[in-house]
Amino acid sequence: MIKKAYFAAGCFWGVEYHFKKFKGVISAISGYMGGNIPNPTYEMVCSGFTGHLEAVEITYDETLVNFEELAKLFFEIHDFTQINGQGPDIGSQYLSAIFYVDTEQKDISEKLICELENKGFKVATSLYPYCVFYEAESYHQDYYERHQKVPYCHKYKKIF
Repeated sequence: MIKKAYFAAGCFWGVEYHFKKFKGVISAISGYMGGNIPNPTYEMVCSGFTGHLEAVEITYDETLVNFEELAKLFFEIHDFTQINGQGPDIGSQYLSAIFYVDTEQKDISEKLICELENKGFKVATSLYPYCVFYEAESYHQDYYERHQKVPYCHKYKKIF
């Protein structure tokens, strides 16, 4: 069964990079979620006034990977304790969040946050119900692949 998941973990380029390489992921698309202005542009989101977060829409094959595995990867590729951005990227558009599409995704996300807190982490990740996902401009898609670079603020670190 094909499903979707939505993660915000700082600059969408690095998030997209890591998810595209994960088993069972069909696509990872950079975009914007959570704001109050329809069809935002990158410049609008960067202003911090739209309320949008840079997010990535993950399309995955549930016969190959489940939401919990994706959510664990999400937590393992960024600093989910940072409250004002991600790494050197500071601003409200770079906050950590999961936009859950159903109660199962919400419950799994809450369970993983509890596990992290029990390990001593102060989790800054917010949980929001699904809202409209706006695909980012084409020059943001596959950024690291097209520029033959690797993420500067998203590194994998085993936690679970």
